[in-house]
Amino acid sequence: MPLHASAEIHASAVVEDGAVVGAGCRIGPFSVIGPKVRLAAGITVKSHAVITGITEIGEGSTIFPFACIGDIPQDLKFNGEETSLVVGKRTRIREGVTMNTGTEGGGGVTRVGDDCVFMANAHVAHDCIVGDRVIMVNGSALAGHCVIGNDVIIGGLSGIHQFVRIGRGAIIGAVTMVTNDVIPHGLVQGPRGALDGLNLVGLKRKGVARNDITSLRAAYQMLAQGEGTFQDRARRLGSETHSDYVREVADFVLGASDRSFLTPD
Repeated sequence: MPLHASAEIHASAVVEDGAVVGAGCRIGPFSVIGPKVRLAAGITVKSHAVITGITEIGEGSTIFPFACIGDIPQDLKFNGEETSLVVGKRTRIREGVTMNTGTEGGGGVTRVGDDCVFMANAHVAHDCIVGDRVIMVNGSALAGHCVIGNDVIIGGLSGIHQFVRIGRGAIIGAVTMVTNDVIPHGLVQGPRGALDGLNLVGLKRKGVARNDITSLRAAYQMLAQGEGTFQDRARRLGSETHSDYVREVADFVLGASDRSFLTPD
């Protein structure tokens, strides 16, 4: 049954024919659920939210007022093709957040992981891939085709340039423009984002072993001051280290990218 019997739908809400609303969902007043939307169990859609397009939202998520989720990309090349948005479980999408579906040229899917928090007026553009436990603070924005690793924090009013990759566990300071890739566990801050160290606070909060943190700090110094190109230094890191965290950084630097890297000062 498209509308589960246990779902609570306010009389003023519009749930279009074809929408799937799972068990225990609650749809608030004046919200709109489009005909190709699939809501898993236990989702709360508060008042005046719009969920449209070919959009799937995972169980236990909450969409707050005036969010617009699953509308078409803000891409002038978009020509009406059918593309989709997939949002994971237990994700909180606060007031005024926008998330767009993908484009044919970008793979056709915008994908958001589990347990994420998108604070008021954050934006996720077409074809972005966002990992688990990502936090985007108020007014921050991802341009198209960005890849955001797990456990990343993006500060308020910050902007991430299209095609940029941000590695796992990195943190972006507030009011920062990021134009190039960010290594895993990196710390970026300043109006024109500069790689300014490691996210040591985040590493310690996650209980990362002291020897791994020490290895990461040594790796950062080698990337900053070692001989050869940035890729040469990363290649040596990957071949010489016994730390999975350092190897993760090396693999990220040597991976495929459409951008260059923010490098240590």
